[in-house]
Formats: sequence, C-alpha cells, structure tokens
Amino acid sequence: MRVIILGSAAGGGVPQWNCACPNCIDARHDNRGRTQSSVAVSADGERWILLNASPDLRTQLAAHHELWPRGRRGSGIAAVILTDGEIDHTLGLLLMRESASKLPVYAPAGVTALLDGAWPLYRVLSAYSGVEPRVLDEARPMPLTDHAGAALGLCCSAAPVARRPPRYARGVSQATFDVGLRLEDERTGGTLAYVPTAGAIDDRVRRVASGADLLLFDGTFWSDDELRAVVGGDAPTAREMGHLPVGAPGGSLELLPRLDAKRTVLVHINNTNPMLCPGSAERTQVEASGVLVGEDAMEFEL
Repeated sequence: MRVIILGSAAGGGVPQWNCACPNCIDARHDNRGRTQSSVAVSADGERWILLNASPDLRTQLAAHHELWPRGRRGSGIAAVILTDGEIDHTLGLLLMRESASKLPVYAPAGVTALLDGAWPLYRVLSAYSGVEPRVLDEARPMPLTDHAGAALGLCCSAAPVARRPPRYARGVSQATFDVGLRLEDERTGGTLAYVPTAGAIDDRVRRVASGADLLLFDGTFWSDDELRAVVGGDAPTAREMGHLPVGAPGGSLELLPRLDAKRTVLVHINNTNPMLCPGSAERTQVEASGVLVGEDAMEFEL
C-alpha cells in the first residue's frame, strides 16, 4: 500500500487567511505553508482512494503526478472515504463535480445523512456527476470497490471515536459522526490506521490503531487552552472541540506508544500548534519520543 499525506494541517491550513500567530507569520515569510488534512492511498499505484476531501484538493492533486488525469479526461481517484462531516474534510467533493461518473463516497451513517441534509453537498452534486453514497460498516471490515464494483485491493474497518457532531449540526439526532479507519492491503497485509480527529485514546481507538504499520493520528493542538492563549476571549478548549491535546498530561504523546504502531505520524495540525516550529521545545519533545510531525507530501509504503 502506498500512502501520501496530501495535506497535514487542520482546518484553515497554515497560514490561516486571517491569522497572524507566529506560525502563520513564519509560513508567509518562509513559504512553508501547509494544506488542509487529506491522505491518498493505493494498493496498486494506479487506482487511488482519498481519505477526506480537503478544500485544498485541486492543489494537492496537482502536486503529485500519480494523481494527474489519465488521457484527455479521467482520473485515478477511484473512491473517497470520509472520517467525519467537517467542512475541511468534505468541501473538496465540490471540486470533483466534473467527474465522468458517480464517485463512490464511503462515510459513517451520520455523515451520509448530514451531507444530504444540514450540509447538502450530495444534493448539490446531484446536478453534476453526483456521488454514490456508501455507508461504512462499523461491525466488520469492508472490501473497497470503485464505481463499477471492481476491487481496489484494500479492506477498511471503521470505529467511532470520541467526538461531537460538526458545529453546523449541533441539533441533529444522535448518530456516528466521526470514525477512525484501519485499512489493510489484501495482498501484502500492510496496515494503515488513520485517526485525524479523536477526543481520547480509548478501546475504540485502540481497536483501529494497535499494531498498525503506520498510524496517522490527531495532532491538532499541543495544549488544551491553546486557542485561548493565542486568540483570547472564550475560544473553546481542545477537548471541548473533541481533540486530545498532544503535549498535555495524559495527552496523546504520553499514550500513543502504548498502541505499538510501527510508525506514528501526527497530522491535522492546527496553525497555532507550537510543535510546527522546527526549533521549538515541543518539536524536540515529539521527535525524542519517536513520533513524527507530519508534513505535506510525506510518502510511505506498507
């Protein structure tokens, strides 16, 4: 399985358009920007599955020749898997409206309902190529297929993670709105765990991530009060937003080694996170633990 981190930043990217925090200032001056969170995976190097569809998708696809068009019109993008219904993980679907066929989109049941209701992307796209909604089965691994039903060589397991519905959907009924993914290459047995947003490392996260060849995990905030320290006012804490802080006591950096993943990379990193600065004490602490801070265009083979 080939894995490409297309975007390593949380919503808004780095620099965020309206932010002048130290990381955003440095990114503007040093041209070290990060695009919003998304990953591409493939079992054969030809047919690709997107894990979340970033608002920066057009730029991300253009940056990797493996993902360029086939012939005059066409694409190696065979399917999309959504871990949640957040705007920064779904808006990129609109950028794929010129597709020649309906795009298979795997998502939790609650997210599928949101994208046909409160955030009506599926209804908007029905006027173009449209999508083929496929609900992720949380009870068993699902073999993934393209729009014609051809096997893509990967099997996907999904487990709910401890988060809340998106802000635009606070009033909706209870359902699964966030999942972590475990993808297995049916030929090599290589495993990728993808948990870009998680409020805890609990039994459900352990079921997805334990022993994975590669774990891409939520690195959104370093501390619980990070946003309040940067923007002031009554900004929500990391935990109120459903994210387990990286560096806090009982945070992910302390707990991740217990998952025994062979490699762990932090993704979905907010523009305010001090570990983005290469010379910071926070970055040093992460690297000393054997965990990597994710970067756009990182590639892995499992």
